[in-house]
Amino acid sequence: MGGIGNAFGPHPNNDASFNWGKTLDQFQINGGKRLKGTIRVNGSKNASLPLLAASLLTEGESVFRDLPDLSDTNHMMYLLEKLGVSVSRGAEGAIRVQVEDELNCHAEYELVRKMRASVCVMGPLLAKRGKAQVSLPGGCNIGYRPIGLHLQGLEALGADIDLVGGDIYLKAKKLRGAEVFLGGPFGSTVLGTANVMMAACLADGTTVIECAACEPEIVDLADYLNRCGAQITGHGTPRISIEGVDQLRGCEHQVIPDRIEAGTFIIAAAITNGDVKIENSRLDHLMALIDRLRIVGVNVERSADGIVQVSSSRRLEPVTITTQPYPGYPTDLQAQVMALLCLADGNSVITEKIFPDRFVHVAELNRMGAKLRKEGPTVIIEGVKNLVGAPVMASDLRASAALVLAGLIAKGTTHVSRVYHIDRGYDRIEQRLAAIGADIRRVPS
Repeated sequence: MGGIGNAFGPHPNNDASFNWGKTLDQFQINGGKRLKGTIRVNGSKNASLPLLAASLLTEGESVFRDLPDLSDTNHMMYLLEKLGVSVSRGAEGAIRVQVEDELNCHAEYELVRKMRASVCVMGPLLAKRGKAQVSLPGGCNIGYRPIGLHLQGLEALGADIDLVGGDIYLKAKKLRGAEVFLGGPFGSTVLGTANVMMAACLADGTTVIECAACEPEIVDLADYLNRCGAQITGHGTPRISIEGVDQLRGCEHQVIPDRIEAGTFIIAAAITNGDVKIENSRLDHLMALIDRLRIVGVNVERSADGIVQVSSSRRLEPVTITTQPYPGYPTDLQAQVMALLCLADGNSVITEKIFPDRFVHVAELNRMGAKLRKEGPTVIIEGVKNLVGAPVMASDLRASAALVLAGLIAKGTTHVSRVYHIDRGYDRIEQRLAAIGADIRRVPS
């Protein structure tokens, strides 16, 4: 194996210093500093996880460039090692992966519970090895997220499925193409689309996924698979067609920029009335955010050299936002924009249509002087003149980012605890924000 313990830091399961979920680190933020300078967006976390899982389908080596160094990606690479994949870090941070042993097909509970996206190894294992055993992930802090559509899609391709002791057992001698509908009560499923699309690449015949997720991360996954020899068309639309092939070969792939990280930095510039340039971002992936921000009074422009420039007016206007599947407003930027709208001159309304329970950050923002009122899947935000520093607790990845943003502008000192949540999706965010003027540092609790 490639020695992930040396290449990527301590293993989560064999080194007490990692202490997953129990780290005592927190962020100490002294608010009121205007952000100014240039910050670079990393490769997409949400694209990287299914890309790594897709390598299970391939023969030979794959090289992923700009894959972010996060606890989630490191957990996925550790899971791949457990599944017989050699993983190593090459020159300039490139991640090299190659399947060496196809014996183990079990994604164990101790790994899946720490990172829900581990379930996206299910489709590749089933298609390539004929079987998969994956622990059910359960719920999470942003609400219940069932995987029934994943199983429905794989069953349509010919999988036999059993549930025993909290593990899903899937097997199939050979998958066959089928028409699969992946629409759910809150829209299409991103990881479900990824799972079925990956499995269909090695199925006999043609698979058509209706109500497929249109997210850029699905497009990036399909682009990688096509470079490996797959025959996928329609990605980026609600109807994806996959013609099965006999074999996929590894290839080199550049991971797309993280649109959620880019959006978070854009909002960070806006909330501090900053003047920030953002490198390696794609505005075409953020049109719903930019549309809302322009109403608020935030100017986001791309210069001739491709760098995004963010500036904002001193008076922020209220706005109404409803989260929707892509290309609608992303649920992963709901908490961050809520922090910004706490300072708008008037009442804003945010309605969460993807994860209606994703509002744990509301109580923490109220501790900082915000005036937020939750009514079912909607939060009414009464703008205030300023926020006040306070000790707050992160509850999930994006909520923790919102608390950091609020701390950047709050009067006094904010302590954000349980920052292992933010480490899942933002690489050294405190160092990167400090480099453009924030007074933020990581300290022991």
